[in-house]
Amino acid sequence: MSDRIVSWHTSPSKPNFVPPPGAVDAHCHVFGPMALHPFSAKAKYLPEDAGPDMLFALRDHLGFSKNVIVQASCHGTDNAATLDAIAKSNGKARGVAVVDPDISEEGLADLHAGGMRGIRFNFLKRLVDNAPKDKFLEVSKRLPKGWHVVIYFEADILEELRPFMDAIPVPLVIDHMGRPDVTQGPDGADMKAFRRFLESREDIWFKPTCPDRLDAIKEGGKGDPWNAFAEAVAPLVADYQDRVIWGTDWPHPNMQDEIPDDGHIVDMIPRIAPTAELQHKLLVDNPNRLYWAD
Repeated sequence: MSDRIVSWHTSPSKPNFVPPPGAVDAHCHVFGPMALHPFSAKAKYLPEDAGPDMLFALRDHLGFSKNVIVQASCHGTDNAATLDAIAKSNGKARGVAVVDPDISEEGLADLHAGGMRGIRFNFLKRLVDNAPKDKFLEVSKRLPKGWHVVIYFEADILEELRPFMDAIPVPLVIDHMGRPDVTQGPDGADMKAFRRFLESREDIWFKPTCPDRLDAIKEGGKGDPWNAFAEAVAPLVADYQDRVIWGTDWPHPNMQDEIPDDGHIVDMIPRIAPTAELQHKLLVDNPNRLYWAD
């Protein structure tokens, strides 16, 4: 991995959609900077630096007020880069950590003091080598009060993961809706399966995010402007509007071949949440309940 990759747009457009005051980009990442925060020896990709200064400049450019920074897989379980970004945000960022399942209560308390409010379990085989469900379940039972578990998986293993997820005793947040095939439409098999999962308990949240991943040309979609994504996802947001949060996914890990324009991603918001009330829930009310309740 000698060549470091760039996966973000170097001059994203200004979106036409203006987010409401207090809007939160609730799914983004930072990479490095490597000189301060080296990448994991197990990292599956080696990105160029995309540190907090870049993230906060993008936040302001797109019209958002706050960020939730999700620990990127390239940093493994060393959360220093994410904690550093939170510390530099002047209270405008919270985070989601990736931890060694054997982390101590003191270690979890330190993460809480640093602004973390959840942990993430990644089941994408191309990004992680090992995802021990038994150890993940054990640590989920020891989380600080008010925390949740974020889970990233692909639609084809939803049913396989159900017993594990059903046993997690804290709220769940599902990244990118579990990556359904949005080209199947709103009534496709993947979306129906995800709806059944949402109906199984009332504390499952989700992120209707990543049109650039889920409606990509290589995934069978037609790409930007991501019409299949909008058609498939808008009914889900409307039906579960108190359990949705939204984010850009900047700096778009592993999207170097089809780098999305972040302004266009923001302009998807009114297509999946067409009313001011829905937009306020998606961008302000819901993420603040999850991440700034204290």
